[in-house]
Amino acid sequence: MSAAHHWLRLAKVHGVGPILGRKLVQATGNIDSLWSADAKDLAQIEGVGSQLLHALRQSAPDSAQTIMDYCQHHDIQLICPDDSVWPESLSVIEDAPLVLFVRGDVAHLNHKRLLAIVGARKASREGCLITRRWSRYFSDRGVAVVSGMAYGIDAAAHGGALEGLSPTLAVLGCGLACLSEEQQRQVEAVSRQGCVVSEFFPEVSARPEFFPRRNRIIAALARATLVMEADLRSGSLITARQAADYGRDVLAVPGSVLTRNHAGCHQLIRDGAGLAESADCVLQHMDWFAKPATGKKYTPNSSEEALILQLLNSETMHVDALAETCGLTVPELSPILLRFELQGVVERLPGSRYLLAVELRDT
Repeated sequence: MSAAHHWLRLAKVHGVGPILGRKLVQATGNIDSLWSADAKDLAQIEGVGSQLLHALRQSAPDSAQTIMDYCQHHDIQLICPDDSVWPESLSVIEDAPLVLFVRGDVAHLNHKRLLAIVGARKASREGCLITRRWSRYFSDRGVAVVSGMAYGIDAAAHGGALEGLSPTLAVLGCGLACLSEEQQRQVEAVSRQGCVVSEFFPEVSARPEFFPRRNRIIAALARATLVMEADLRSGSLITARQAADYGRDVLAVPGSVLTRNHAGCHQLIRDGAGLAESADCVLQHMDWFAKPATGKKYTPNSSEEALILQLLNSETMHVDALAETCGLTVPELSPILLRFELQGVVERLPGSRYLLAVELRDT
C-alpha cells in the first residue's frame, strides 16, 4: 500500500486529528510502523487513551480503499506528508492536515509566490471590483492567488486571477464530491489553471465549524494574507490571525470610517498588519519584483484625457471632485467618462465615483 493510503487510514480513525496524528507517526518513526506499534508504547503518547487505542486496533488495512477508489475514478489526487509534492509551507505547521485531496495540478501548491486574498462574503461592489482588479494585476506578475471559493471577496479574487497568467488555488470547507452545480463549475475553472484543495473526505458536506479549519490551510499555504474588506465579525480575521501565528505576513486594505465594511481591516492595521494602499504596496512589501505588465493599455488622445486618467490612476474620485480638479463642468466631463466606461478604460462605482481600469501607456 502507498504512504497516502496509510495516512488516509490514520485520518479515518475516530478521535485522531492533525496534531495527534503527527504525534503518533513521530513516536513510531514512520506511518508504516504505526500500525504494528505496541499498545503500551502508544499509550505513553500524550492524548492517547484506551478509546483511541481501541479505535486504532479496529482500523482495518483496507479501511481507506473505498475513498482511494473514488479518488481514482473522479480525477482527484490524494497526497500526504511523505509525498514529494506535499507543500513545503505545510511541513513546518504542527496542525497541518494529514492528507489533502486535490483537483488540478498539485505542483501549484509549491508555487514560490502564494498570496492569500480574503474578505467578506457580503462585500461591497467597490470591494469586489478592486479585489478582481488587484488579483488580475498580481496574477500577471507571477503571484498565485489563494482563497476560499466563497461569495464576495473570495469569488472576486479567483475571478481576477483566472484572467491573469498565474495559477489560482481554492481551499474548500467541504469534500470535493459535495458541491452545488455552481461550485462544480468553479472547481472546473480553477483546476484548469490552478488547483482546488480540501482536507475533508470527498463525501463530507460543509459545516460552519469546518471553515476555520479551511482558513488555517489558506493561511499556512500562502506567504502572506491580504484582507481586502472585512468587518469585525468576519471569518477572514481568523485567517489573518492564523497567518500571523504561522509567521506569515498580514496586510489589510483601509476603507471609509463611515461604514463597518473595513472595521476589521482597521483593527488588523492597529494590531500591526501592513497597510495595503495599492497592489504595488503588496508587491513591494513582499519584495516580489513585478513582471512586465501584460494587461490592456490605453493611450490618451488629448491633454484633457491624459489629465483625467492620471488623476484616476492615483485614486478613486467622485465625478464632482474630478470635474473641479480638471477645470471642467460636470456636463462637459460626463460624456468623456461615459465614453471611457464603454471602452473599458474606467469603471463606474456606486455614488458616481470612478476607477481607472487599464494601464496608461507612456507617451
